[in-house]
Amino acid sequence: MSDILRLHYLQHVPFEDLANIEVWAKDNGHTVTKTLLFDGEKLPDLDDLEFLVIMGGPMNIYEEGEYSWLVEEKNFIREAISAKKLVLGICLGAQLIADVLGAKIYKNRYDEIGWFPITLTEEAEESPIFGRLPKSFIALHWHGDTFDIPHEARLLAKSEGCINQAFEYKGHVLGLQFHLESSPGSVEKLAYYCGGGLKEAKYVQMPEEILSKHKYFTEIENTMKPLLDRISDQENPP
Repeated sequence: MSDILRLHYLQHVPFEDLANIEVWAKDNGHTVTKTLLFDGEKLPDLDDLEFLVIMGGPMNIYEEGEYSWLVEEKNFIREAISAKKLVLGICLGAQLIADVLGAKIYKNRYDEIGWFPITLTEEAEESPIFGRLPKSFIALHWHGDTFDIPHEARLLAKSEGCINQAFEYKGHVLGLQFHLESSPGSVEKLAYYCGGGLKEAKYVQMPEEILSKHKYFTEIENTMKPLLDRISDQENPP
């Protein structure tokens, strides 16, 4: 695998794009292409990419009746994993990966929306991707569903409100329930389209509070960049 990666991302709605991952990619000279699934764009040939990123979205992984492209997307993710591409799923993207690997996706006990800490598991210390992260760090959350950990994957992180927050599969596939890529602009769009009906709860913060935490945006970007560096370093996965 070359130092310059061909990164391709799958976008489910107009308001959840690559955000700060695109900044990282361009800073490192990687090429970036995308498929706008909501616009009916066709998926690429797997030979045209090395790093697949699957973004979030407000739909659920089982809503194929309303979002027919989910069926083709799941097949594409399955093929990318089989082809040993680097694969990163965020929020809905992580749930889609878990689903194609045979794990259950279901409603979490709590909605988790806002800034809450992530704690690494003991298994994370053995991970070449997660092993050098702080044992606890802040992350942005915006989800109601969760996933079981797929067979042969290892649980890397948890939070107080959601026990399964990240998993790694065979050294080249990573699922993150939480968000590190978010910028103030991307959260403003998320809040505009998805924040109207929010009610304060144990693990739910209001959009105004989320957007007021300026230092957290810097913290998650500083966590994300070395994490992406280590993902991109995973050559010749088993």
